Amino acid sequence: MDWFAASDSAWLGRLVFQRGLAALYVVAFVGAALQFRALIGERGMLPVPRFLERVPWRRAPTLFRLRFSDRFFAGCAWGGAAVAAALLAGVDGLLPLWGAMALWLVPWALYLSIVNVGQAWYGFGWESLLLEVGFLAVFLGNDEVAPPVLVLFLLRWVLFRLEFGAGLIKLRGDVCWRRLTCLYFHHETQPMPGPLSWFFHRLPGPLHRVEAAANHVTQLVVPFLLFAPQPVASGAAALMIVTQFWLILSGNFAWLNWLTMVLAASVLALPPSLSPRIPSGLSGPPLWYEGVVLALACGVAVLSVRPVRNLLSRRQSMNRSYDSLHLVNTYGAFGTVGRVRQEIVVEGTADPDPGPEADWRAYEFKGKPGDPRRLPRQFAPYHLRLDWMMWFAALSPAYARSWFEPFVERLLAGDRDTLRLLRRCPFSDAPPRYVRARVFRYRYTTRAERRASGAWWERTYVREFLPPTRLR
Repeated sequence: MDWFAASDSAWLGRLVFQRGLAALYVVAFVGAALQFRALIGERGMLPVPRFLERVPWRRAPTLFRLRFSDRFFAGCAWGGAAVAAALLAGVDGLLPLWGAMALWLVPWALYLSIVNVGQAWYGFGWESLLLEVGFLAVFLGNDEVAPPVLVLFLLRWVLFRLEFGAGLIKLRGDVCWRRLTCLYFHHETQPMPGPLSWFFHRLPGPLHRVEAAANHVTQLVVPFLLFAPQPVASGAAALMIVTQFWLILSGNFAWLNWLTMVLAASVLALPPSLSPRIPSGLSGPPLWYEGVVLALACGVAVLSVRPVRNLLSRRQSMNRSYDSLHLVNTYGAFGTVGRVRQEIVVEGTADPDPGPEADWRAYEFKGKPGDPRRLPRQFAPYHLRLDWMMWFAALSPAYARSWFEPFVERLLAGDRDTLRLLRRCPFSDAPPRYVRARVFRYRYTTRAERRASGAWWERTYVREFLPPTRLR
């Protein structure tokens, strides 16, 4: 049986997918290198050594079982970024087939090691998605062999589960998706709005209903067309790319939308005049390679049983990994949509008396809303992990139980690595004596309010999240 594609489109699909994935690997590793010290470093909020002491190897396989230090972690993160950059430049095409596969295995193994010690900071669905897709990329080969049809099919299987799972969780999770009204709230209450989110929120209500209906079609119907013959499959993939681009414009979701576009691009079949030429004079793929690809397909089929059961279950999990290697996972997004946005505002004071008359000054975060007059910025595909977790903490203090107190301690100590995660620290000379946190309700201003005040947000005090606290 011919498991390797000879069409121009298959070669192009592999090329686009590999280069796009390599670029996202670079983003992920650079983000890890720049943020880890304050989050999971030796003196971080959730230190890796303490985590490894209580979690067995089988639950969290990682290179850091051999050794952990901030310097070693930084070396792994920057090394992963360097390897990914080499893959982006096409170095795998200069290596023999086995060498290219080994090179693609390096960033996957390094990022798996990071995710498995990342704890709350790495509990996002796109971490598992990057690992699952990155593992499949190892078996796509290079210019020595034609793209394996089985591996290209497995990439479509990931894309199907990603989109279809997200569609099902919406219908099952929140009545507003069935009523087509969720987008009345989503652009305002999403985890990290972007610079255009205010404008998306102010679109007319009927257009929001059209958005929601189009989302259902794209996630519940279109995924089945990925397995249709060309050009139908290409049309389905193109529609997914357009939808993801719309989501990129409307908010910040790390590399989730970008990786979905890369997956969909692997399905596209372009006209022959736009496709790269198939290298001539190629012999058939090595027998060992055919065996490895077949074993991969069989393994994924077995591991897909539990994700498929989850898709069919009325108690569908939104984002979950069923093995510690994150090989085959289940995905979903926004099973519920908040109607009200709440934000935690963290403040400090240098005054000895932390009463209401004290001079409280707010810390500003890079991505999450704070100053009502500040327009949200675009950060995706870069992932601001602390900002995202602050959004979850505003939903429920349970999300912050493990890390918020250490975060406050580091603000009181003026920890340099922690302050680097913030946009602005109001205490340049010395750390504050007290830090507190308060919850505010945020809502987008109307057009008239925006013209009058220049503010993008209007906020109202709700409750205390953390009373004034100082170092013991």
